[in-house]
Amino acid sequence: MSDFVFFLEICLAGLGSGALLALTALAFVLIYKATRVINLAVGEILMMGGYFFFTVAAGMSLSAWIAIPVAVAGGMAIGAVVERGVIRPMLGEDPISVFMVTVGLGSVLVGIVELVWGTDPRTLPDFMGTAPVFIGEAYVSRKIAISFAIAAVVIALFLTLFRFWRGGVALRATATDQAAAYSCGINVPGVFSLAWIISCGTAAGAGVLLGSIGGISPTMGAFGLSALVVVIVGGLDSVAGALIAGLFIGLLEALTGTYLGGEYKLVFTFGLLIMMLMIRPYGLFGTKEIERL
Repeated sequence: MSDFVFFLEICLAGLGSGALLALTALAFVLIYKATRVINLAVGEILMMGGYFFFTVAAGMSLSAWIAIPVAVAGGMAIGAVVERGVIRPMLGEDPISVFMVTVGLGSVLVGIVELVWGTDPRTLPDFMGTAPVFIGEAYVSRKIAISFAIAAVVIALFLTLFRFWRGGVALRATATDQAAAYSCGINVPGVFSLAWIISCGTAAGAGVLLGSIGGISPTMGAFGLSALVVVIVGGLDSVAGALIAGLFIGLLEALTGTYLGGEYKLVFTFGLLIMMLMIRPYGLFGTKEIERL
């Protein structure tokens, strides 16, 4: 019985980590869905969210409930500036050029963090409490449980907005056919800006949750690479795929890390990525595109 409880606790922790992966993957999906750009700087924007929260909550000694909206707004501001000042002038350029710009953006953000806040890891002020959450005889960290609940609510909200909100419909129409969206009177550049703003705000919020669990540092942007695996496995343009793949990969990493050793987590994760690219390169739920030559 104790072995089963231990297994259940591992699964709960893995699902909590998977929810954060799914939330971060959502930031990739939102931008790609609207603009067909893979923003490799999502992990670094996530990192910026954690540092914005730290600055307001610890540096200014303000309430965490003020710091959280400020962190999200900071991420949204980064998205607005990058889209308007860097990405929009590159519309029509080779996709690899835009991709490399996002790689450079990530390096710039890391440099800013190291210049302003230094290279030492920091701990965020606790705003969730430390008492564990019990599910029967099994328990899970309160921070992981709260992060799972928040991620689930946010993803459910996005699924609803994509289905019923006018902006969500415009985003889906732009993703399907930009020329047709223009002809229907949709402000396509405005949709691009909206996608970047919402995506970067989501990543910044995920950074606050991730930082509350493991602290913040200039290297935490590497979490975005695991989220990129989630996106590719689930499908680059699928919100539901990000959710399902995120939970699965979080569970996979928790089980392999516990029973085989932490060094095997990335082996299985990126092994799954390679297998998916060989078998189903558009992901489990991604749109299959056929090009006629």
